[in-house]
Amino acid sequence: MKDLKKMPGEAAVALSGVAPGVPGRVVTVVVIEDNAGLRRSLLRMVSRAADLRCVGDWANGEAALTEIGRLRPHIVLMDINLPGMSGIECTAALKKICPESQVIMVTVYEDTDSIFRALKAGACGYVLKRAYSAEILEAIAEVRAGGAPMTSEIARRLVEAFREPTPEPASRAELSAREKEILNLVAQGFANKEIGGKLNISYQTVRVHLRRIYEKLHVRSRTEALLKYLQEHQRAIPGLPEGKH
Repeated sequence: MKDLKKMPGEAAVALSGVAPGVPGRVVTVVVIEDNAGLRRSLLRMVSRAADLRCVGDWANGEAALTEIGRLRPHIVLMDINLPGMSGIECTAALKKICPESQVIMVTVYEDTDSIFRALKAGACGYVLKRAYSAEILEAIAEVRAGGAPMTSEIARRLVEAFREPTPEPASRAELSAREKEILNLVAQGFANKEIGGKLNISYQTVRVHLRRIYEKLHVRSRTEALLKYLQEHQRAIPGLPEGKH
C-alpha cells in the first residue's frame, strides 16, 4: 500500500468515513489481514483519519469471528486470501453475526471469480492492496454513503456473467416499480443520497426501499441484490453499459 504522505495535494487528504447526515460520528473499523506489514500499514492509515477508529485486528478469520460480535464494527477490511478459513468464508460467517457490518475485500489482483464469490458471500466491494491510502479511505467513505467500490471493468464482467442463460428459477421476486427504479440507479453506480436526490425522496426512504429489496431477493448487499435480479430476469437493467467499451 502506498504511503498517504506521498500523495500530492488533495489526494493526500484523509477522506471522512462518516455516514451521511451524522456529522462527527466516528466510524469503527477492523482489519483482518495475515500479512503483518500490510496490517500495520492499514492500521496506520485508519489512525490518521480523524473520523475512523480501529477497534480490532487479526491475522486470521477464525480469531476475528470470536470477537467480531462484541465489537460490531461499521467497516471490515478483509484479506480475500487468508490462511485456514478464506476471506470469502469469513465474510459469509461474519455477515451472519453482524449483518450491519460492511465488508470491503482487500485483494492483490482483480480475480473476477474470487471477487464474485466474495460479493455473493456479502461483501460490498473491494480494493487492491497496491492502492494508495487515499483510495482505500475513499472506498470506506463510499461504502458509508451506500456505494459499492469496485472498478467499472469488474462490475461489467460480473454483470456479463449473469447474462449467460440459467435454469428457470422456482420463483421470481416481484419488485415494485419504485424498487426497480432504485435498482436501476444502483446499477448505474449512484449512492443512496444521490438516488434520493434523483427520485425526490429522502435518504432514509431509499434505505427502506433497499431493505425491502434485500428481503424480497434474499440477499445481504446492494451488489448482490443487483446481480441476483439480473440472474433471475436474465436481462440487463436499462442504463447499464453493454459489453466492453
